[in-house]
Amino acid sequence: MKKIIDLRSDTVTKPTDAMREAMARAEVGDDVYGEDPTINRLEALAAEMLGKEAAVFAPSGTQSNLIGVLAHCQRGDEYIVGQHAHTYKYEGGGAAVLGSIQPQPIDLEPDGSLDLDKVARAVKPDDFHFARTRLLCLENTHRGMALPMDYLARAEAFARDCGLSIHLDGARVFNAAVKLGVPVSDIARHFDSVSICLSKGLGAPVGSLLCASQSLVKEARRWRKVLGGGMRQAGVLAAAGIIALEQHVERLAEDHANAARLAGGLSDIDGISVDRAAVQTNMVFASMSGEIVDRLVEFLAGRGILILGGKMLGGPTIRIVTHLDVTSEDIDILAAAIREFFDKEA
Repeated sequence: MKKIIDLRSDTVTKPTDAMREAMARAEVGDDVYGEDPTINRLEALAAEMLGKEAAVFAPSGTQSNLIGVLAHCQRGDEYIVGQHAHTYKYEGGGAAVLGSIQPQPIDLEPDGSLDLDKVARAVKPDDFHFARTRLLCLENTHRGMALPMDYLARAEAFARDCGLSIHLDGARVFNAAVKLGVPVSDIARHFDSVSICLSKGLGAPVGSLLCASQSLVKEARRWRKVLGGGMRQAGVLAAAGIIALEQHVERLAEDHANAARLAGGLSDIDGISVDRAAVQTNMVFASMSGEIVDRLVEFLAGRGILILGGKMLGGPTIRIVTHLDVTSEDIDILAAAIREFFDKEA
C-alpha cells in the first residue's frame, strides 16, 4: 500500500507503539470522581511542567480553552482576542453561545501578537453601557510563529495594570518553547491559565489540559462537567498523553528542521512565494496565483500527498504542517512534486 504523506495538520498523527502499549496497560478509575490514577498522574505532570498548581484533562483543545474562558468570566463579561485566533474564529463561538461572554476581536500583528496599545483602546470603561472586560487571550504559536519572551512580559504587565486576567491558547506552546530554547514554564508563568494540546505536535490521539491555579481549575472542572467533558475511565487516553509529555517534546525540533528544509526547497521555485523568516516551528505557508492553488492541492493528492490550500485558507495560500509521522525524505518528495507541478504550469 502506497504511503500517504499527510501534511494538512499535526492533528493527523497516529499513536506510537509506545503509546499503544501504555494505553493497553493503563490503570484506570472513574475520573469524574477523581479516581483515575493515570489521569491524576497526567494532570500532575502537566501542572509541574508548566509551573502551575493544577491541571484538568479535557477531550479537546476547544473544550480546554472554553472551560478556561468560562472559569475566568461571567455572563455579560468580555474577553479580548485576536481576529484570527483559534479561540475566536475556529471554536464555534462557544464562549458567546454557551457562556454569554462577549468576544472583542482585534487584528493580529504579522508576528501573531496583539498590539497592546490597540488592546488598551478596546478595554471598556467601568460603565453599565458596556460589557465588563475581564480577560486577555493570546495564542502561542500562531501560524507557527512563537511570541517573543519580552512581549509576553509586557503583555502580562499590561494585563495586571488593567486588572485583567490573561489566558494562553498554548495548543502548540511546546513548539514555541523548543523554538525559543526555554522551559515551557518560562512561557506559562506570564499567564493565569494555559491550555495545552497533546494531540497536535506531541502526537497523542486525544486530549488537552488546562493548567492554572487550584481555584481556577476547580471552577474549570465544574464547567467541564456542564459541557459533557467528564470521561470516566479515560486513563487509557491519559496514558498516551504521558508518553507525549515525557518523550515527544524535545523531538519537536525535528519537525521544525523539516519545515525549514521545505521552506528552503520551495523558495527557489518560480510561481510560489515563501517567507522563510516566518517559518519558525512546524508550519510553512506559501502563496501563489489564486487560480493555481486548487490545482496544486489536487495534483499533490493524486500523488498521495495531502495539504490544505485555497478555499480552506480563504485565499491563494497553502499550509503545510510537519509532525512526527513526516520524515525528511517525505519533505523532499513533497518539494519535488511541487517543483514538478510548477514546471508543468510554466
